[in-house]
This record gives sequence, structure tokens and C-alpha cells, in this order.
Amino acid sequence: MNKNKILSRTFAAMLVGAAAFGAQAADKGFYAGVGAGQSLVDEGSYDDEDTAFSVFGGYQFNRWFGLEGGYADLGKLESKGEGRNLEASSVYLTAVGTVPFTEKFSGYAKAGFQRWDLDTALPGVTGTRDDSGTDPTYGVGLQYRFNDKVALRGEYSRFEIEDADLDLAQLQVRYDF
Repeated sequence: MNKNKILSRTFAAMLVGAAAFGAQAADKGFYAGVGAGQSLVDEGSYDDEDTAFSVFGGYQFNRWFGLEGGYADLGKLESKGEGRNLEASSVYLTAVGTVPFTEKFSGYAKAGFQRWDLDTALPGVTGTRDDSGTDPTYGVGLQYRFNDKVALRGEYSRFEIEDADLDLAQLQVRYDF
């Protein structure tokens, strides 16, 4: 190879590396968002769906890892038998691992802890004695970036409430600062 080809390939590699570094740098910083979707429960005498809403915020440390906290209003759970209707909500903190598929499209998984709150304990569900507590939460999602500031996310999360599981499927809009 002659010297010009080596220099031009080295320069091209440096430009691609700089562009990749710039794209990674854009994936750092604070973000916030809102979501709406469907909460689902099928435990004991509860087999119901309701509209759910969430607000969240976090910090993206790099392209692959961030921390996220939020609040989810999980809606009203209607009893199909014994027990009364309940309203549920959760405040959570999760670690978020992201896998970029392309520059605009990525997948993520998150896991952490949540503080759930019901307006009364879940009757008919083994082990549920309290109307609030701390349990694990986890989920998976896909994200599409429209630009450096705005992304659309589709997420499926599970909120454990003692021995019961409450699922949340939603669309979210994320705004990066």
C-alpha cells in the first residue's frame, strides 16, 4: 500500500471514531418522560385491566447504562369475587441497561425496587397482608429516537406486590436535557 492510502484510511477511521464518540456523548445526561398504557392483574379474585399513567426521570451515564426513578399510577383493580375494588400506585428506582441496535433504535432492560401502595390489602391473595411495601420491579422495552432530544418507548414492566404480580404495558415519550 502506498502512503496516501494508509493516511486516508487512518483519517477516515479517525472521523468514524470521532462520530461514534460524539454519538455516545449525546447519550449522556438527564432525561424525563411520561407514559400511558394498560395495567393488568390476574391474582386471586382480581382479574382486571385499567388505564395506567407514569412519569419518570433519570440519568444516562453512557450509551449502555442509566438509573431511572418514577411514579406509576396503576389504576383501579376491580374484584371479581371476594374483596373490594383497589387503587394501586408505585414509586420506583431501577438500573437500566441499554443495547443499541442502530443509531436510533435500541432495546433496554431494567430492574430495581419499588415502594407500592394500595388503598387496602389484597384479600384472597396468599401472603398479602399489607396495603404498602417494598418489592422488586423489572421490565423490558424498545426505544426509537426521533432526534437527540425526543424518543418514543414501548415498555412492559412487572411490579411485584408481596405474592401478587401486577403488569404494566405502556407507550412513553422521553425527553433528554
